[in-house]
Amino acid sequence: MNRHIPVLRDEVVQGLDPRAGENLLDLTIGRGGHALEILKKTAPDGRLVGVDRDPDALAHAVELLPADRTELVHGNFGDLPGLKESIGSGTWDLVLADLGVSSPQLDVPERGFSFRNDGPLDMRMDPTREGTAAQLLEGLTEGQLVTLITELGEDRHARRIAAAIIRARAEQPIRTTGRLASVIRATVPNKSDSKVDAATRTFQALRIAVNGELEALQHLLDRVGSLLSPGGRLAVISYHSLEDRKVKATFRTLTQEGDHRLVTPRPVRPSMKEVSRNPRSRSARMRIICRLGVDR
Repeated sequence: MNRHIPVLRDEVVQGLDPRAGENLLDLTIGRGGHALEILKKTAPDGRLVGVDRDPDALAHAVELLPADRTELVHGNFGDLPGLKESIGSGTWDLVLADLGVSSPQLDVPERGFSFRNDGPLDMRMDPTREGTAAQLLEGLTEGQLVTLITELGEDRHARRIAAAIIRARAEQPIRTTGRLASVIRATVPNKSDSKVDAATRTFQALRIAVNGELEALQHLLDRVGSLLSPGGRLAVISYHSLEDRKVKATFRTLTQEGDHRLVTPRPVRPSMKEVSRNPRSRSARMRIICRLGVDR
């Protein structure tokens, strides 16, 4: 079996431009694909601390990465002060955050991220934490559902979908991905010429809410200045406009303040070849910023 190639793998390495001896903090290590390529460039003594909230991802990453230069941490980058004991309180030459849900998570029906296969409506990136998507869905009022689907899913059909969910929920709790998807599709049928399933935006909204994804991203962006060493680079890969707008706005502010410069004046997108190989990469956008202080 071929090893999974992470999104924008070559572009990440080129953009971060890792050098021998530099240290990497990978805040979403996943299965370690990006980190492995960077470690090749930082050899022989560049070190990696990899963080992920998914224990299954860490179990795979530990098999891939060189043990003598790697430390893996189970945790959420949305709580950087809480991670200090594990990752240290110093600054970093390289920081990477690959946001969103991974292909391995999507492809396991029991994780409940995807409507492609029926499974429990879970969506937790960290299954050791409380609070599934089914529990969230059960506790929201119709108005709260409208707000969630509108703001986090950016779906213009939010009111119709929320009303349909409330009606279906009154008959029987919605506990599976298949049932939720069928309720949405019955309300907002897929257009024959559309590549986007009618359920996509509601599933996105629930996943973001369950995992506190935007809050975690903002937490990271608020601490860019204290994370990077002089000359240090941060790369953020986002997968929808809510994330990318936050990253773009923060990077613009940091450069205007004069302490950082943009490495990528425009977001880096996957090539047509990559999208054809991995259609899920289509929406990826990478932005990189560098802290000033060292000529590169």
